[in-house]
This record gives sequence, C-alpha cells and structure tokens, in this order.
Amino acid sequence: MPNSNATSPTATRKIGIADLPSLAGQDLGASSRIRITQQQIDTFADATNDHQWIHVDPVRAKNGPFGTTIAHGYLTLSLAVPLFWDLLDVDGATQIINYGLNKVRFPAPVPVDSEVGATARVVSVDEIAGGYQLTVGLTFTVEGSERPVCVCEMIVRYLGDTA
Repeated sequence: MPNSNATSPTATRKIGIADLPSLAGQDLGASSRIRITQQQIDTFADATNDHQWIHVDPVRAKNGPFGTTIAHGYLTLSLAVPLFWDLLDVDGATQIINYGLNKVRFPAPVPVDSEVGATARVVSVDEIAGGYQLTVGLTFTVEGSERPVCVCEMIVRYLGDTA
C-alpha cells in the first residue's frame, strides 16, 4: 500500500527476472523519501513495546540529546522494503522473499518529521533454485545529517521463470 507520506522516487529500474545477474555491482540510484511522523513512531512503539521516552515523549525529548523525539532504529530499518521497491521492479518474479539482513548499523538518529530516503547498490547476484538472490547495500539518509542514519545489506530472493 502506498505511503501517503512518501515523495516520488527519482527512478524505478524495470528489469526481467532473467536479467537480474546484469545488475551485479550496479548503483540503483536514490529512492523516494518517507516522512516519519510522531504518530508513526508512537504506533511502532506500541507494536514493539518499546516506549523509551526518547521516542514517545516530545516534552522530555525536547531537553534530551537530540532536542526532539527520534525514530526507533528498527522503524528506520523497516523502510528498507518500500524504499528499495521504489528502485527496482522485477518482471516475471512470482515470489519475492525478504531473506535477511547483514551488517546493520545506525550511525545517526532520525528526528521526528525527517524524510528518510535510501540509495542502493547491488553487491551480488547469486543463482538459486528457481531464481536469484540479490544482496543489496542500502544507505539510508535524512536531509541535514552528515552521516547516514542506517546502513545494511538486504538479501532478497526473486523466484520465477528465469529462462
């Protein structure tokens, strides 16, 4: 379901599943940006039972280390799928499986009302039974931060007719 807080992506690459190996080593560009609201942070806190004041208490957080509430790191990480899908549309995939993550880090905070975007680079493409496994390096950013707010490798499996 589209996020009403998202801006349009800079470009979506469309590719057939059989052509996925050609993406190895390629940059996919910059995604759309998704605004992180206090309501989203509060909803995530309820879903994960993580109600630290730095996330859910705007009055107390105003005097805290960041001057405002910040998004949970895992809320930021959860944006990997919609931001990545802005960048790559694979025709012929009958199943897309989020297989896992490597090297997840949160170098900087995401202040409330920031717009999070990502850039992606295809690290590797491996043939697997019935399709391909992509390892994609993602770097999440917010405007005004010198450091990324999250970096990770996302592993995605595309299954379908590769002939």
